[in-house]
Amino acid sequence: MKPMIDPQLKLGTVSLSVADLERSLNFYQNKIGLRLLKRANGTVLLGVGETVLLKLHHQPGAKIPHRRTGLYHFALLLPSRFALAQVLHHIIERQTPIDGASDHGVSEALYLTDPDGHGIEIYCDRPRSQWYTNQNILLMYTHPLDIDDVLSERTHNPQLFSGLPYGTAIGHVHLHVADLEKANRFYIDILGFERPPISAKIPSASFINAGGYHHTLGLNIWAGLGAPPPTSNHARLLSFEMIFSDQDQLDRVRQRLNSAGIQQEKQHQGWLVRDPSLNPILMRMTN
Repeated sequence: MKPMIDPQLKLGTVSLSVADLERSLNFYQNKIGLRLLKRANGTVLLGVGETVLLKLHHQPGAKIPHRRTGLYHFALLLPSRFALAQVLHHIIERQTPIDGASDHGVSEALYLTDPDGHGIEIYCDRPRSQWYTNQNILLMYTHPLDIDDVLSERTHNPQLFSGLPYGTAIGHVHLHVADLEKANRFYIDILGFERPPISAKIPSASFINAGGYHHTLGLNIWAGLGAPPPTSNHARLLSFEMIFSDQDQLDRVRQRLNSAGIQQEKQHQGWLVRDPSLNPILMRMTN
């Protein structure tokens, strides 16, 4: 019987190292709209309300990695299309460069890069009822975003932007991996994620989910087949959280990892495990 990961699994805090903490703070607060929640000992916590979404660690002189495994982007899921319109309007007003703007069928998204080369997606979902065909094929593709139509959400409610709204969450994380087949075996056969067929065929990438979401994780080999991991001198992904709904769900995954001979490192918050490309995952229980 195929293993299945916790259908209520959520993603939590993404931890990154950055070369210049003040520069990163300016970007994430003023360009993106995250709120500074805590600062101490070269580390800052950023989020929405009291929810920590991003943890930045100061690493002076850290270099931008090229053609390495690690983070492709982390994705901030907004609670509404109006919220996406607000962010888009704010980005235009601040003349913040963007890398792209796409309609993915299941969602509408903006793409940016922070000063250390960390990729960011900011998106809103379409209704879940529109994600799958009757044959369980995921209607996911990449078309240009209709920017004017998104901005029209503000026509009757042109509020001032006051930061990312309550309800914003880490919707998914997309990773560079060295070997897609090995990554799929780890995330699907051991952790228990699902990989539904999608309407757009992308042989160099895999989109996998928990609980029927369109994708909880993206995996790609766009940094090159066999790409090495970043070094300690790079600005890099330090961890991203997988948050389990109860202890039994977490224990089942840990048992499968143990059976596969995959090491887990005890952390204060949970267990740190690395995928075959050495991408770091912090598994923990919900608070």
